[in-house]
Amino acid sequence: MAVSFITRLLMLVLGYAYPAYDCYKTLELNTPQMEQLRFWCQYWILLAFLTALERLADCALSWLPMYGEAKLALVVYLWHPSTTGAGRVYGDFLRPFLAAHEADIDRGLLELRARAADATASRLQAAVALGRAGLLDAVRRVSSRLQLSPDGQQVQ
Repeated sequence: MAVSFITRLLMLVLGYAYPAYDCYKTLELNTPQMEQLRFWCQYWILLAFLTALERLADCALSWLPMYGEAKLALVVYLWHPSTTGAGRVYGDFLRPFLAAHEADIDRGLLELRARAADATASRLQAAVALGRAGLLDAVRRVSSRLQLSPDGQQVQ
């Protein structure tokens, strides 16, 4: 339990906080170097994919000894200056995969956006209809309690 907590803490510090700060420092230079910006973009793209796949991998592989430590080592490998891991993994694996499937991914994202917009619109219409029905019901209840006689007096 303690080892898992320490590994997770190190993952947050070494996988997110330190790289984020180093990326910040690169951006805030008077003339940021394009190669450094490219490196950090590759790192964050890889980290986003790894984070998205992490839950599936955790379900399948978390029983392996040193699994958490291996994830930590991978993240450090990706950003450590002496390994240029982000450039290698991005250039050798992720970039070719994305380039080969870019049209399918774009089509899937457009479909997903359209479905999300349709679902949002239908949920919004249902909420408006429900609100309208509730308001109409409330007005009917109030008006039935405040029945007025022909001379303008309230009838109980």
